[in-house]
Amino acid sequence: MDKLKSVVSGEEARRDDRTILETVNGASTLGWGARVKGFVACFVVGAACTILGVCVLFLPRIGLTLFIVFYTFGNICALCSTMFLMGPLKQLKRMCDKTRALATTIMIVSAQT
Repeated sequence: MDKLKSVVSGEEARRDDRTILETVNGASTLGWGARVKGFVACFVVGAACTILGVCVLFLPRIGLTLFIVFYTFGNICALCSTMFLMGPLKQLKRMCDKTRALATTIMIVSAQT
């Protein structure tokens, strides 16, 4: 009888929804080991692209264009690597903090020019 009351009142459906949401949340979060591996991989790719950009700078004709592409991609990868450690939302909140807002603004404006 209790099972029938919970189904009729909708409590059973709410319990199922919570478990589905918890399952999705559990599947979408990374463990600490995966976060560190993602950070290292993304940082290494960013550093390699930055170094490669500096190396191709002296090529005739296309050197400057390749430098811009590789150096920008390397900086973006290095910046995104820290998102693995603290999460994207927390990083964006910290970047827009009062003490870091000026540095964030300068970085974004410099990237646009």
